[in-house]
Amino acid sequence: MRLKDIGEFGLIKRFRRKIKTDSSVIIGSGDDCAVLKWDKSNYQLFTCDMIIQGVDFRKTDNLELVGRKALAISISDIAACAGVPKYAVVALGIPEYMPVKEIDCLTKGLFSLSKKYRINIVGGDISRSAKLLIDVSMLGVVEKKNLCLRSGAKVGDIIMVTGAFGGLISQGKHLKFTPRLKEARYLVNHFKINSMIDVSDGLTQDLGHILEQSSVGAVLYEKLIPLSKGAGTVNDALCSGEEFELLFTVSRDQANKIIKNKRYHFSIIGEIMPKAFGLRLINRKFEYVPVKTKGFRHF
Repeated sequence: MRLKDIGEFGLIKRFRRKIKTDSSVIIGSGDDCAVLKWDKSNYQLFTCDMIIQGVDFRKTDNLELVGRKALAISISDIAACAGVPKYAVVALGIPEYMPVKEIDCLTKGLFSLSKKYRINIVGGDISRSAKLLIDVSMLGVVEKKNLCLRSGAKVGDIIMVTGAFGGLISQGKHLKFTPRLKEARYLVNHFKINSMIDVSDGLTQDLGHILEQSSVGAVLYEKLIPLSKGAGTVNDALCSGEEFELLFTVSRDQANKIIKNKRYHFSIIGEIMPKAFGLRLINRKFEYVPVKTKGFRHF
C-alpha cells in the first residue's frame, strides 16, 4: 500500500488513531484548530499551516503576497473557530541560492499582516530546502461561549457563507484574500452559530467535513451559490477552493436575523438534512443531483 492508495484524508485518519491526548486537550485533531484548556472563561486555539512552492504558490508569484498568505491562512483557521489570533512562530525552508532581497520581500508580507491583526511573531526556525516553504504555527483565544466547531450542525439548519466562490486561483486572488475574522466575531457576538469552517479546499469538500463531524446531510441550491466574476461553472464554485470564506450553519430563525444585518453580507446556499440524505444539489432545472465532496487534495 502506498500513500496515493489511501490519500490525504486516509493518512490523517491513520495518524489520528495513534494520537493520545490528556485532559488539557478539549478538541484535538479534526477541526480547524486544536482547542486547549486556558482559563475560566476562555479556550486557547492552536493551528499550523504550511505552504510550499510548486504546490501552494508558483515560483513567479509575488513573494510579498506569498508571505502574506502564509500568515493569513492560519488567521482564517482561528476565524473559523470564532477566535482572535495572538501569537505565531514561523519556520522557513529556503534554497541557498535565494537572494536576500527576495527573503526580505517575503517577510515584508508576513510582518505587515501580523501588524494589521496585532499578532506577535515570537520566533521560528530556518533550514536549507530545495524549494521555498513557509510553516506558520499560531495561537489564539476564544471565549468558551463563542467557540465554533465543525460538529454542531443540526438538521434544519440553514447553510450560509461569506463572499463568492470559484475562479480565484486564475485571478491570483488566492494570494490576496482577507481572513474573515471580523465577520466571525460579529456572528458569534450577535447570533447563535451552530457550526463553522473556512473554505480552503473547496466548498463541497469543506462542507463535507461539517457533515461528517455532525453526522448529517445537506442540500445546496445552485441558484443561491454566489459566484465570483472569474468562476466558470457552478462546479468550479463547488470544488475550486482557496477562497478562505466562512461556511456556517444556523437555525432558520437566526438565519432570518443574519440576513437583515446591515454590516456584512452573508448568503444562504442550502439546508442541513438527515444523514441518509447525503449531499445533493438542486440545479437550475429543480432536479436533485448527487454531489461528491470534491476539492483540493495533496494525495
